[in-house]
Amino acid sequence: MATFRLTLRLMAFLLGAGIAVGQGAQPEVKTEPLTAAGIMERVAANQDQGEALRNEYVYKQHIHIVTHKPGSRIVREETADYTVKPQPNGTEKQLESLTGRYWYKGKYVEFQGEQVEGGTDGELVDYLQNHEAMPGGTDADLVHHLRNSVSNDGSKDGLGHALFPLTSEEQKQYEFKLLGHEVEAGHNVYHIAFTPVDEDKGRPMWSGEAFIDAAEFQPVRVFTRMSKRIPLLVRATWFDLPGFGFDVVYKRQEDGLWFPSTFGTEFQMRVGPLPIFNRDISISLENSEFEHTHVETK
Repeated sequence: MATFRLTLRLMAFLLGAGIAVGQGAQPEVKTEPLTAAGIMERVAANQDQGEALRNEYVYKQHIHIVTHKPGSRIVREETADYTVKPQPNGTEKQLESLTGRYWYKGKYVEFQGEQVEGGTDGELVDYLQNHEAMPGGTDADLVHHLRNSVSNDGSKDGLGHALFPLTSEEQKQYEFKLLGHEVEAGHNVYHIAFTPVDEDKGRPMWSGEAFIDAAEFQPVRVFTRMSKRIPLLVRATWFDLPGFGFDVVYKRQEDGLWFPSTFGTEFQMRVGPLPIFNRDISISLENSEFEHTHVETK
């Protein structure tokens, strides 16, 4: 009898221990790894939502553009500072200062204020990408239109949306490939490449790579280049843009919104078979001093 009771107690103990172990052990939850398309879908949702939020910021924008003759001196240099204010359908850029210099008759001439007539057309990137003649024909025209092209009044973050395929609308034109998991600027990121789905239906498009924060699904850095070279005949007889592309870095604001912080590019512009108007061009842009405000959107 004593042996029987001992056996029952032992069985109860083992059964209770088994139940406790069973209750404490959580079943393994298997989740499918995110695909590049799934990652970028989350990025698109965040970008679409961020569109309205970015329209609640006033900030400063600093742009520096330099044109060189290849292997030679600076031809023209401009530094512009803007205050960017939100508007219902984009932003309003108020030019606070514009200074620069240009080479003229063996020396540099310094200047202040706008040197080229006309508003912000924001179309020069389109001209260059489609290898068409640029508006005007001087370095002053070139720099003026570049400055107005890379910093776009029609967008909420001051950059042209077509330069970086992040929103849901822009992503429709691209396909994505996950290259791996890395660390970029202190963030754990997904490294993703993108290429056009079908660039033969329209103008040349962008290809490039994006580094996406793995926790917040926001872009940390994106760089682009033309998805294919300008046709050989055009390059040989008319126009070429070696190295044409852009690089943008995003920074997280205190309230959680990610905003383009810096933007830059260096490329060459070759016009015609003779080096009459060939230029090496560099552009840098910095957004800073963000102030959260509010504007009624339509």
